[in-house]
Amino acid sequence: MRIAKTIVRDLWVVLLSASIAASPAYAANSDLPDIGSPADAVLSKEKEQQIGRSIYRSLRDTDSIVSDPEIQEYIQDVGQKLAANAQDGDFRFRFFVVDDPAINAFALPGGYIGVHSGLILTASEESELAGVLAHEVAHVTQRHISRAIFANQRASILTMAAMLGAILVGAATGSGDAVTGAIATAQGVAVQQQINFTRGNEYEADRVGIAILADAGFDPQGMPSFFETLARKSGPLASRAPEFLRTHPVTVNRIAETRARARDYPVADNTDALGFTLTRARLKLLGSRTPEAALEYFLGERENPDKAGKLGVEYGIALSYLELGRVAAAREAFETLLASNESVIHFHTALAATQLAQNDRNGAFATYEHAMRLFPRNLPLTVRYAEALMQDNQAEKAHAVLLDLYNQVPPTPDQVRQIALAASAAGDIADAHHYMAEYHILIGDLTMAADQLRLALALPNLDDVQVARFRSRLDEIQEYIPGPDDRRQTKRDKGN
Repeated sequence: MRIAKTIVRDLWVVLLSASIAASPAYAANSDLPDIGSPADAVLSKEKEQQIGRSIYRSLRDTDSIVSDPEIQEYIQDVGQKLAANAQDGDFRFRFFVVDDPAINAFALPGGYIGVHSGLILTASEESELAGVLAHEVAHVTQRHISRAIFANQRASILTMAAMLGAILVGAATGSGDAVTGAIATAQGVAVQQQINFTRGNEYEADRVGIAILADAGFDPQGMPSFFETLARKSGPLASRAPEFLRTHPVTVNRIAETRARARDYPVADNTDALGFTLTRARLKLLGSRTPEAALEYFLGERENPDKAGKLGVEYGIALSYLELGRVAAAREAFETLLASNESVIHFHTALAATQLAQNDRNGAFATYEHAMRLFPRNLPLTVRYAEALMQDNQAEKAHAVLLDLYNQVPPTPDQVRQIALAASAAGDIADAHHYMAEYHILIGDLTMAADQLRLALALPNLDDVQVARFRSRLDEIQEYIPGPDDRRQTKRDKGN
């Protein structure tokens, strides 16, 4: 409920300001040439990003998003391969996993795409997961939410707010019923026209998504294959249908059409990336009621001779041993996996974690440092190494390796917070405030970011480079923070 209330509050602020500001401009310029999408008249790309960022922040603040660095790296890697082949390059996509067993995925405005852990565990191969992500990428690039509002521009602002709120709250909470109910009760909307428009969006997302899927090197049959899997799982009762089917209705005709369309593209000769199998193993352990239940599951999979993904099963067994405190068995399992699969980073970090659990400090750091030489600046590896350094009271070294990484790879908010903690523990208070300012910028709190920079500038013994960097960043931020006069003007505008 807290997520929904936060989302609705932010939606009203964003949508009302966008609708009030945009409607007269569209009317006044209706005789001008069409430049860009007409959906911009109702909801600009900047407003889409603002809404998407707000919902993403609400999900993150309630610990709904999986923060595991290996899982984050995998889903972002698959997603960016797809986004790189989308036609509209104006969006900066962020892909993330929601800790929820429901079979669902959703696209938020501005390029935020979430997939539930339950959907990843249901997908039988990587191309099926990629097919879902490609479909959601198409929803974003085709700007379906903005176009839905534009199609109903004659409706009142209240109706538009109800419709957009229904779509986004339903996406964030995984509730297809919330979407259906709110749209059905929104006064002044021609419900059948809206349903038809939504169906059109789904077919368009299929068409565009299959092209993206094929261009990214995945099997284009992955999309219809996953639709068929979900249709079989839904059974004859609508109440048993997965959430994804409620928000993305699948018919026999739609499956047949996507299957036929996929045949127009060549099938790439590729097998599932090992990352898919290992990610599923990590999610299975994270989502299990107990480590014992996870171990029982993986041992059962080991006995299935037809089961693909043998390395994932063995990895899951070893992770379960470690979680259960059976450290000697875990170490033996990870050493066996690593001996024949040195190119798999997961096995290096897992072995090092097991060695630390055995109080084998020298062995653990030897494992980490060997892996760092093999895979320099790999994000999950460096994050795990820095965590171990912090636990070993080597904060200065942790700060150094994270800074080297984040100068090359854009970090997430949680990762920026990690380097801030490392800098603070190392006694580098000025940089710690600077990093926390960047953290608040990433989560959209510019006022707190400015406060952190002022704290940094108030410290003694800053060098000229630090002073110049902090002041420049503070000046840049303050341009976007409304002053008292701006806030009074905003209130007058709302009053009018």
